[in-house]
This record gives sequence, C-alpha cells and structure tokens, in this order.
Amino acid sequence: MDVLEDLKYRGLINQITDLDGLAKQLNSGSCVLYCGFDVTADSLQLGNLLALLTLKRFQLFGHQPIALLGNGTSLIGDPSGKKTERILNSKKTVANWSGSLKRQMEKVMSAGGKNKAKVIGNYDWLGKIKMIDFVRDIGKHFSIGAMLAKESVKSRIETGISFTEFSYMLLQSYDFLRLHEDYGCSLQIGGSDQWGNITAGTDLIRKISQAEVYGLTFPLITKSDGTKFGKTESGAIWLDAAKTSPYQFYQFWINVDDQDAIPFLKYFTFLSREAIDRLEGEAKLHPEKREAQKVLAKEMTILIHGEKAFADAEKISQALFYGDIKSLSKKQIQEALANVPTVSLKEPEGIKIIDFLVISGVSPSKRQAKEDIENSAISINGEVWSEVEKSLRLSDRLFGECIVIKKGKKNYFLVRWLA
Repeated sequence: MDVLEDLKYRGLINQITDLDGLAKQLNSGSCVLYCGFDVTADSLQLGNLLALLTLKRFQLFGHQPIALLGNGTSLIGDPSGKKTERILNSKKTVANWSGSLKRQMEKVMSAGGKNKAKVIGNYDWLGKIKMIDFVRDIGKHFSIGAMLAKESVKSRIETGISFTEFSYMLLQSYDFLRLHEDYGCSLQIGGSDQWGNITAGTDLIRKISQAEVYGLTFPLITKSDGTKFGKTESGAIWLDAAKTSPYQFYQFWINVDDQDAIPFLKYFTFLSREAIDRLEGEAKLHPEKREAQKVLAKEMTILIHGEKAFADAEKISQALFYGDIKSLSKKQIQEALANVPTVSLKEPEGIKIIDFLVISGVSPSKRQAKEDIENSAISINGEVWSEVEKSLRLSDRLFGECIVIKKGKKNYFLVRWLA
C-alpha cells in the first residue's frame, strides 16, 4: 500500500489537482511536501491535528514533510472559512506563539532520519519583501477576476473583505513558490477550505518556473451530530496540557459517538487497516463494550501526552466510575474535576451535612438535601452518605482540604475547605 492508497482508505482525500501526476511523483522517490498552520494561539487545537498527522503519514511512507508556521501570513489573516475580519495580533505575540507551536509539532513528528520533518516560519521571507518588487514580480500573475471567483474570497464579498485579507492568497502562493525553489517542495496539503489558496500556488509556480507541482486537500472533520469537531461545552480541545489536561483530552476521545469512533480511528491513529477493521467488527457485534473508543482514547492520549499521562487518565476515569476517589492523588483530583462546580468554604469543623450541602450549592434547600441523603443520592469522597444528622469532620477532608461530592450518577462538586 502506498501513501495515496492509505489516505483513500482513511477517507483523507477530498481533492487532488492531478491524481495521476501526483501518484507518479510519489512513486518515483521521496517527495517534499508542506502544510501551513496559522499562528492564532499559543497551542494547536484538535482541528489542527489532522493536518499534522497527515504530514506524518507521508513521512512514514518515506517523504519529507515541512510544517510551515504562518508567523508572517498570520500578521495578515486568512479569510478562508471566516465571516468577519480576523483580529490582527502583534509581531511579538505571533513570534511567542510560534515558538510554542514549533515545540508541539516537533514532538508529534519525528525529527531524525533522511526524511526528517522541518518546522519553519514564513516570516523568514515574507518579512523581507519589498512592496514594489512583490507587486511587480508576483502580483502580475494574479487575475482579479480569478481571485474573486475563489470561494474564500467570494464568500466574503457581501460581508466585506479588506485589502489586507484579500492579499492573503498572494502571500500563501508565494510561500509555495519559495518552498519549491528553496527545498524542492512539490506538494501542498491542507483542509478543503484551502483549495482556492492551494491551486493559486500551483498556478503561480507553473507560470514562473514551468514546473509541475500538486495540491491535495482532506475533508474538514465534523461529528455525526453536526457539531464542530474538537469543541466541547467547556471550549476547544487543546494539545497543550496546561490548557486541556490529559484527562480531559482522554475523556474527549473516550466519549465520542459510536458513529464517529471508527472514522476517527482512521483519521487520527496509525493503527493498521487490519486492526481498525477488527475493531469495526467488534463495534457492530458488541457496541456496549465501546472497545473502539477505548483504543482511540489510548492511542491519541499516548501520542500527544505520553504513556504516563494515559495511565493517569485511565486511573482517574476508573476511580470516578467506581467511586474510588481516595485512591487518587491531590493533583489527579484537581485534574479530574477541573470543570465541575467548585466552591471554597471556611466553615467550622462539625458542620452538619445538610447545611454543608446547601452552602456548597449541591442542594437548593435543607429539605432537598435531606431527601437526597435519604435516597442515597449523595456520596462524599466516593462513599454513599446515609446519616442525615451526622456532621462533617476534619478527617473527612482529603489532603486536609478537599471534599468531593457526587450527586446522582454523574454530577460532581468539588469543595475546597479553607482552614
């Protein structure tokens, strides 16, 4: 199986400028390819991960990937997929973010070997451009009519597009030209929303260098329920552990819908076709076991955060499921309950449980608190609380300060009991 066959099996081919020509290029030896990444935050999101992993797939088949950080173009802003103008960030901010993204990219893509991945920034050349030279030498190859016909521009005509964003297509095309001239790059990949920018680049190279280069897009991923991939109620899923903890990252994958599990295994993991087909058969026979989700969560958590982070995430998940809260460390409790309602209390030792549940916001009234306890709906640190008149003591606090309350099957509350 070659890389194009692998991508086709995984559903990762949306459009190709010239399938036969690209296949011949890839089969004739090592190919240099690139994908651009906007620098709009200090961490990549799951939405960026598909592009990064697709570069890695080419690398595993012997080709050399370049991850191009748009630390130059991000000062302009890509209109693709946007209804309004992007907020322009300062050069210093973009430079700082670029350093963080580069470290994440190098962690995912191996750096060794003949086809080692390169992570470079386009400010290296865009920052040196002289206006008159650029307009004269590059701008003359672009027809205004053709640019207006591109979806990324056409979709913004009614709502408005500035000259700043209108020029983005020229700059991205110039990126492809420079990578072709400096590194022998002959393929650009990207999401389907980048098709117009990619073909503009292939046309520019053909006009200036008379060389045949190629473009390939993969589909933009959506979830089966129609919601945006990589988003949760609490916000985006980041690759930076400080922004999205490994446990939260693990939970995103373990909770994907049954209809999404197999496609996501194809898109995001490096499991073989045989392994994925086996999991697909298992999912059809025993969907209640959620084996595909378990494998998906394991593969992705290890890929991004490592073996130990996966082991911790799995331990936290099991402890919450079985109510074994006391087996967790203070750090694990904080990670597991990072997004649950949290209150800090400074109440005297010996407060009655009913008063405690009301003050901490678990129950709206003393009457409801009493009913919750009598119905065995309240657990304190993993143990069902059954005594209405009993008071909480210092010994009930984990690590001298934390109390984990569970109401019903899934509703958790974290109380930090201040001294």
